[in-house]
Amino acid sequence: MFERLREWSQEPWRLVLSWYLALASGGFVWIMYLLNTADSGWVRIVDDANLVFHEAGHPIFGLLGSTLGLYGGTLGQLAIPAGIAGAFWVRREAVGFAVTGFWFFENFLNIARYMADARAQVLPLVGGGEHDWTTIFMRWGVLSSDTAIASLVAGLGWLGMMGVWGWLGWRWLASRHHRWDTLDTIDHPSR
Repeated sequence: MFERLREWSQEPWRLVLSWYLALASGGFVWIMYLLNTADSGWVRIVDDANLVFHEAGHPIFGLLGSTLGLYGGTLGQLAIPAGIAGAFWVRREAVGFAVTGFWFFENFLNIARYMADARAQVLPLVGGGEHDWTTIFMRWGVLSSDTAIASLVAGLGWLGMMGVWGWLGWRWLASRHHRWDTLDTIDHPSR
C-alpha cells in the first residue's frame, strides 16, 4: 500500500495551460470583487450552494449523534468542496483542485459571518431554530469572543484563497518549464 502511495505521489500533475490560468484567475478575481462589494458579503452564486450543503450537513452528520448534528452544518459545507478537491488532487488536475480549493476557503468567510453573529443573532436562519455558533461557542465557553474568532477564520479564508491561487500560478510555471524542457529534448535528442 505504501509503495502505491509513493508511486502515486510521484505522478506528474496535468499541465496548466495559460488560458486555464487566465480563466481561473478571472473567476477568482470576480468572486473576490463580489465578496468585497456585496453589502452582506453574500455571493449568491457560491453562498447559496454553501447554504444547501450546510443545511444538508445537519441531518447527515446528525445520524452520528446530536453533537455532530450541530457541527454538521459547518462540516457539510466544508466536506463537499474538500471531497471534490481531493478527487482532483488524486487525478492530478491542478486547475480543478485550485478552483475547488478556492471554494473551500471561500466557505471560511461564510462561516466567519455566521460565527460573528453568535451573540447578535441578526442573520436570518433557515427554518428558524437555534443559532449553531451561539450553541457551539456557549459549549466552548467563548461566546464573548465570537467576533474575534470570526475575524481569525475570515483571515484564514482570505489567506487560503490567495494561497490556492498562488499554488495554481506555481503549477502554471512548472507546466511552462516542463513544456520548454520537452521542446528542448525534441530539438536536441542527444541531451
